[in-house]
Amino acid sequence: MKMSSEARKAVSLILICLAVLFFLLGIAARTKMNFRGRAQGSRIGFTAAGVFAGAGIVMLAFSRRRERS
Repeated sequence: MKMSSEARKAVSLILICLAVLFFLLGIAARTKMNFRGRAQGSRIGFTAAGVFAGAGIVMLAFSRRRERS
């Protein structure tokens, strides 16, 4: 399935927004670490944020590179 450059930009923007959401969830869990089990939630949130941000940036880079060709 081929995606257009505009679709790739849209998907990368969605992934970056998801990364920001999970980063904020990780911060929220970190501030509530007095409760049991919240440390694991913050770690998962930060890890998911890194994965989504990386995927979004890679897709954005590929969509821009194909646009120039």
